[in-house]
Amino acid sequence: MSSVLEPTRDVFGAGRRGVRHAGVRRANEKTVLTVVAFNSGASNAEISRLSGLAPQTVSAILVDLEQEGLIERGPVLRGRRGQPATPILLHENGGFSIGVEISWRHFDVVLINMHAKILQHHHEDHAYPDASSLFDRIGVVIEEFRHSLAQDQRSRLLDIGLAMPGSLTTDLDLLHAPPEQVVRWRQLDPVAELTQRSELKITQVNDGNAGCWAELIALAPPRPANIIFLMVSQLLLAGMVSDGTLWEGATGHAADLGSSLIHVDGGAPQLAHQVASLFALRARLVAAGFAEAEGPVAHWDMTAMAPHIEAWIGEAAQALAQVVHNASVIFEPPLVVLDTELGAAIGSQLAMRLQNEMGRFATRGFNPPRVVNGRHGRLSPAIGAAELPLYWRYF
Repeated sequence: MSSVLEPTRDVFGAGRRGVRHAGVRRANEKTVLTVVAFNSGASNAEISRLSGLAPQTVSAILVDLEQEGLIERGPVLRGRRGQPATPILLHENGGFSIGVEISWRHFDVVLINMHAKILQHHHEDHAYPDASSLFDRIGVVIEEFRHSLAQDQRSRLLDIGLAMPGSLTTDLDLLHAPPEQVVRWRQLDPVAELTQRSELKITQVNDGNAGCWAELIALAPPRPANIIFLMVSQLLLAGMVSDGTLWEGATGHAADLGSSLIHVDGGAPQLAHQVASLFALRARLVAAGFAEAEGPVAHWDMTAMAPHIEAWIGEAAQALAQVVHNASVIFEPPLVVLDTELGAAIGSQLAMRLQNEMGRFATRGFNPPRVVNGRHGRLSPAIGAAELPLYWRYF
C-alpha cells in the first residue's frame, strides 16, 4: 500500500506551477527542453503530449535545439507498434556551469555539465574565509576548470553560481576572525569580485537554497512538490520547496529555519543553530578535551569522540524535530532531506533519530513527514549553485 505522503506526479512534469513559463519567448523552447531533460529518451510524440504543444511546433523546436547543440537524437527504436520512434536526449555537453560555495570553514568549487555530472571538484578548508585572498584562490580554480574543457566547449561555460550564508558578514566573529576581516567582508561585493576574475555571469544564491535544489534534482521521480532541506554545517543550512517552487522570498533567504526557537530536554529556548550544528558539536568536543575538533572534520578521531557525538545527535534530533514540525504545518507534509558534513554513517544515525523524534509529535490529522538522507552530502550547496543558473537559463 502506498503512503499518502508519496508523490504521484513529478514536480518537473509539464504544467506544474514550478516549471510553468510566462510569455511567448519562454513558453516554447524552455518547456520542450524541460520535458526532454526530465523525460530522457521521450519521442517527438511523447514530448508533444507531455508539453501540450502541437507536434509540428515540437518538431520545429527540436530542430532549433539540436542546431544549438542542446539536444541529440538517439538510435531509432524499432519493433514497436506504429512509426519507429527517435528518442530525444539532453546533450551532456550542451552547457556547463561552475558552482562555488563559500562557507564558514571551507570553500568548494565544482564544474558540471548539462546532465549535472561533476567534471571537476576543488575543496579547501580554512579557519575563516579570508577576504583578502579567498577570491584570488577561487579565480585560479575557475581558470583551471575552464581550461579543463575542450576548446570548442569553453564557449558553453556561461554561468557561475555563488552560494553563501546570508549571515556571513554579521556572524564572522563566531569564528574568531580578526575585526578587519569583518569590516572587509561588509565592504566587498562577492559578485563583483568573481565577475572580475572570471568574466562570466554570476548568480548569488543562499547556500541552503542551493543545497535544497541539488537534492530536489537528485531525487528519483516522481519528485514531491514540497520539501524541507536541512544540512548540518557550521550552522544549520535550510531550504524549502513549496508546490514545486524554491521558496526564496524577497531577499533570497526566506527559509532561515536555523533561527527557529527550540527547547532541548526542557531547557530554555534557544536557536536551532545553537544545537543542531557543527558549531555546537565542536564546542562540546573541545570542552571534552578534543582540541582537534577546531580543525577539519576529516582529521577527527571519530572512534574516541563517539560517546560525545552520540549525545549531540540526541539533542540535535530533538531540535531538528521541532524545526521540521513547525515548518510542516505551514504547507502539506513535505519530504525532509537531511545532509551533514559528518559523513554517511553519522548522517544516517541523525536521520533515524530525527524520524523517531518526529513520531512524538504525531497528532490527530497530522502524520510526521518522511526523513531521508540526501545524495550529495556536504557538496549539495556547491552542486546546487552550479545547477540553478543552468536551470534558469535553459529550462
